[in-house]
Amino acid sequence: MFTEYKNLPDNSRVWIYQSDREFTADEIAIISKKAEDFINQWTRHGDDLKGSFTIKYNQFLVLAVDESFNNVSGCSIDSSVRFVQQLEKELKVDLMNKMNVTFKDNDYINLVKLPDFQQFAKEKKITSETIVFNNMVNSKEEFENNWEVPAKESWHKRFLV
Repeated sequence: MFTEYKNLPDNSRVWIYQSDREFTADEIAIISKKAEDFINQWTRHGDDLKGSFTIKYNQFLVLAVDESFNNVSGCSIDSSVRFVQQLEKELKVDLMNKMNVTFKDNDYINLVKLPDFQQFAKEKKITSETIVFNNMVNSKEEFENNWEVPAKESWHKRFLV
């Protein structure tokens, strides 16, 4: 059951999928339509899930579920992964590569492979104050408050010199 993202409670569970490139305006329209359709039929063992999505910076797809309405199950998570994999094939993007790391350089979003991020940190091109995207947040509240953070406040800090 689709609901507007802003209407989900702060404790809603989120999954963040970062694209290896920006989405075009046409792709955002396709993703939005398909995501709403998917969420409208998304269930847990036959029970509706109350969910939503948002797209940030034309590069991040965030799926969210209000678990106070119904908890997700392994099967419902699997179906969301299949949905994202279908988007990857259709749009020819990589949304699930956990070895990609994103960070900000002023207003520009950079996406690099993890070894490159480590090298940038070693060369001090990335510092403790560099804004990174912590895609490991789990709730809407964490997403809203702790997704874009200085590297020193994220798992990225382990790579800092």
